[in-house]
Amino acid sequence: MERFADEAAIEVTSGSGGNGKVAFRREKYVPRGGPSGGDGGRGGDVVFTIKRNLRTLAHLRYKRKFKAENGQDGGNSGCYGHNGADVIIALPPGSLIKDAKTNKTIHDFSHNEDDFIFLKGGNGGWGNIHFKSSVNQAPNKALPGKPGVTVALKIELQIMADIGLVGFPNAGKSSLLDKFTNARPKIAAYPFTTKIPNLGVLTVGDKDIIIADIPGLIEGASKGAGLGIRFLKHISRTEVLAFLIDLSDDNYLDAFDILLKELGTFSGEYPDIPDLTQKKRIIVGTKTDLLESNDLESTDRLNELIKKYPSEKVLGISVFSGDGIKELSHAFARLTDETDTGELQ
Repeated sequence: MERFADEAAIEVTSGSGGNGKVAFRREKYVPRGGPSGGDGGRGGDVVFTIKRNLRTLAHLRYKRKFKAENGQDGGNSGCYGHNGADVIIALPPGSLIKDAKTNKTIHDFSHNEDDFIFLKGGNGGWGNIHFKSSVNQAPNKALPGKPGVTVALKIELQIMADIGLVGFPNAGKSSLLDKFTNARPKIAAYPFTTKIPNLGVLTVGDKDIIIADIPGLIEGASKGAGLGIRFLKHISRTEVLAFLIDLSDDNYLDAFDILLKELGTFSGEYPDIPDLTQKKRIIVGTKTDLLESNDLESTDRLNELIKKYPSEKVLGISVFSGDGIKELSHAFARLTDETDTGELQ
């Protein structure tokens, strides 16, 4: 199986502050110089940043521990120690930072991609220059720097897309993504060809629509069957769900109900994830060309699907012949925009 890294366990440590210095002026003509020990430098921070060219968390498989630089100790003649350098950890868009022990979400990069300072470095200790007083002209005291903090984290990636393609294995999701976009997913005539989520961009007029091809679901996926729930969470951040139904499959009339049930079960077991059954959606009957080549009436099966779900938007397409592709692209544009896009070129 192709390995798609959508989870990673890492350990991060902020830098410790440098120690303050105990020192005294010892110039040739100042035999009794006062204290001159400088402060220690501040430790480096732990900072997370978003890099849009990253698509997975694979880079965190090879480096799991991140430590910011410690601040330098204070020096003589009132010299301050240098501050430690920050450690900057790059993540792909859509990442979640969670506490590894409690699983509580610390930061969500889905709405704000500004840099996130997770841990501040320890403050540097004061040098003895701060402790001079009228009763103590030569203090022999300095403070140590504050230690850094170590935290175990769990990083999760949830694919961010406008349209999520949902369907059973071999329902035509990868073929549609290939037709619509510049993505080149693996396509073959056997189940579970897609082992990782694929992204592509569909351009309709002046609107770009990000489409995610989610690996095929099967009945019982919410309980771990097939590829299980591993990829179901990626659907949670899509704005619209497109349910692809293979019209050449004799069970085509039951497919939508089964898929919707799996999404509902998954949502019920994970209350922190939005109810997937309440997202905007469209039903897409695929492979109408196969019906015609097998002397089956594609219009009859499509009409049966429309008749069964009168309250749903249902379209039929053939990626091979191109039938319905333009209409579906316009429907995607309308669904991802509150205003009707009108007649697009």
